[in-house]
Amino acid sequence: MASPELSPIDEAVVRLRAFNRGFSQIMGLLEPRYMGSEMSLVEARVLYEIAQRQPVLARDIAATLRLDPGYLSRIVRRMIDRGHVERGRGDDARQRPLVLTEAGQAAFTALDRETAARAARLIRPLGDDRARELGARLGEAGALLFPGGAGEWRLRPFEVGDMGLVTARQAMFYHRAYGWDRGMEALIGEITAAFLRDFRPGREQCWIAERDGRMLGSVFLVEEDAATARLRLLYVEEEARGTGIGRALVRRCSDFAREAGYRRIVLWTHAVLESARRLYASEGYRMVSEHEHDDFGKPERSENWVLEL
Repeated sequence: MASPELSPIDEAVVRLRAFNRGFSQIMGLLEPRYMGSEMSLVEARVLYEIAQRQPVLARDIAATLRLDPGYLSRIVRRMIDRGHVERGRGDDARQRPLVLTEAGQAAFTALDRETAARAARLIRPLGDDRARELGARLGEAGALLFPGGAGEWRLRPFEVGDMGLVTARQAMFYHRAYGWDRGMEALIGEITAAFLRDFRPGREQCWIAERDGRMLGSVFLVEEDAATARLRLLYVEEEARGTGIGRALVRRCSDFAREAGYRRIVLWTHAVLESARRLYASEGYRMVSEHEHDDFGKPERSENWVLEL
């Protein structure tokens, strides 16, 4: 009999559990001693927390790792007996934060290096391109599962492979959010292909916002004529809204256009894209015309905006 079709959530559960089983086995996480040390996996993680946050109270580690305080107390006692951890003095006599001793710091450094080396041995056979892809996918998984632990984002110029991702991410978002069909995807593909084919260094650029290797947004500035640049395809992923990425992308276009000697920037947008329109207005753009169209499978009001530099 054929297996019943799984819901998206059930399928994700199956994949996540399978990954956990494979990763824990290949990294030796099921062994009684972590990475050949004298510590268990839980003890190694507690050591990591102390190393990263010292001086730190045991109760804060228990809260972070969701450990029973009594269980954590026994772990800390073993670390003290080994000479890896000692209790310092806090503002309150009842609070004695944990810090690493010199021997504890040496043990942590050795363990950290071995963990990194074992992970590198696992990843190195993939080669640079597939390792970069793995990093991006792990960053995406982390952003979905652990949004509170996201790192800092950055802006960078486009690289090989970015145009395909820009086209795919934007087409999927606009279809999901606004019901725009393949006409929008075709338009984005035409814009990105033309940008690569006709790229004019010093006069045009595409910037990518990313965090931990995951694309969070993008924008293009292209030459319209000698005095005019066009801002195109501003986009920010839903998970990154409110982080300042959109404003930074719009501002980067303005700064670049001034440096390149343009006198104005123009853009085409739609009335339903309210967040983008607010960004344009705050940068000093003004709407100069509008019209209706149904190029994306449904009626929309489009607008033309201009920023005098």
